[in-house]
Amino acid sequence: PALAGAIPALRIPTWALELRYPRHLAAATGGGTTVKVLMLSWEFRPYVVGGLGKAVTEIVPALVDQGVQIRLVTPRFQGGDLVEPANPQTDTPLVVYRVELPSYRPPDIYALAYQINPLLQRQAQEAIAQAGGVDIIHVHDWLPSLAAISLKHEYKLPLVATIHATEYGRNRGQFSSDLQRAIHSAEWWLSYEAWRIICCSHFMSSEVQQAFWVSGDKIDVIANGVDSSPFDALDGEDLTEFRSRFAAPDQKIIYCVGRVVYEKGAHVLVEAMPRVLAQYPAAKLIVTGEGPHLGAVRARAAQLGISANTLFTGFVSNADRNRLFRVADVAVFPSLYEPFGIVALEAMAAKAPVVATSVGGLAEVVEHNVTGIQVYPDNPDSLAWGILHTLQHPEWTAMRVENAYRVATTEYSWPAIARQTVAVYERVSRERAATQW
Repeated sequence: PALAGAIPALRIPTWALELRYPRHLAAATGGGTTVKVLMLSWEFRPYVVGGLGKAVTEIVPALVDQGVQIRLVTPRFQGGDLVEPANPQTDTPLVVYRVELPSYRPPDIYALAYQINPLLQRQAQEAIAQAGGVDIIHVHDWLPSLAAISLKHEYKLPLVATIHATEYGRNRGQFSSDLQRAIHSAEWWLSYEAWRIICCSHFMSSEVQQAFWVSGDKIDVIANGVDSSPFDALDGEDLTEFRSRFAAPDQKIIYCVGRVVYEKGAHVLVEAMPRVLAQYPAAKLIVTGEGPHLGAVRARAAQLGISANTLFTGFVSNADRNRLFRVADVAVFPSLYEPFGIVALEAMAAKAPVVATSVGGLAEVVEHNVTGIQVYPDNPDSLAWGILHTLQHPEWTAMRVENAYRVATTEYSWPAIARQTVAVYERVSRERAATQW
């Protein structure tokens, strides 16, 4: 439907009232009871666009390893079986349902979400019936939240919401379109309906409290994690030939990975490059990723006369991305807004020297002069200084790399993150069991 206004559009739609299944009475965990979770996410492997998709793809198997039984419902944007059943050989209590999409796609993301949510709800109802009921609904961000909220009231189930980012933060609290206001309203509604909210950083917790007037005692801060095994597998591999595909042997590689959108700050990195090239004329900037600002960033590099020292690859495979981390002389994350910064954590696990802006979750993940270098956001001079400091002081850089790897593989392991998430599930189940709702 057209966006006639955010609040009217966010009323519970009629399809949410028409579809009924017998209510499942949730049981509290404890005494050997395994918590059963219905999870809804807009992204899940193989469809992974950003940090949300990576986080959900990694946390789900870690939760399963903790004994959580998960039924996950997600749109089928890119491959994958419509139903991915539990594996009887490994006794894996995970079933994935991918919802086939209509041939017509609305022009904006809110209308698309409004179109797909009824399909997600219908599939979720089947999943709940097949599971014999669930204890908790866990939804990731606002996109599948209409279905999640309707299911909450239909089955009288507590709703846990992980808010990975907000429209308020992306736009610095200023909304210039009906679409932005509609998304913000959907996020507010989700935060209101949630029993508990999970945020990936203290920065995001503060943002959610400010943007949606949520009390801090409703929020659990649980960081994202990282799996170091794909990077550890590269130990001992000769990457000389791989490196030659991107840079000459005498060129320092400055690597940036992520969606090329304004808030990720690739344009600031391009502005910083002439200052770097003044001292390292053979340096090579490699940017991997796609996005609406890619053309503008590439054009700006040409205007600055540094096209010969820049390479915009577009999409690269995970295998190539992992190897680029390994051959990089510095991995740079110039974000203007970053709820967490999972790619910086991956760089730390890959033993790449990290330079990151002191914004959002990045400022919590990267400790200045300990696990990386922090620089001012939206400041090419400061960014150039961080890059040059990393290149000019290899002994300090090696120390930070060692510290970063240790922190990434201990404090940010997915099993540790999963245990914290299970604690939230158990708390919610206990609280739900003590109510008359």
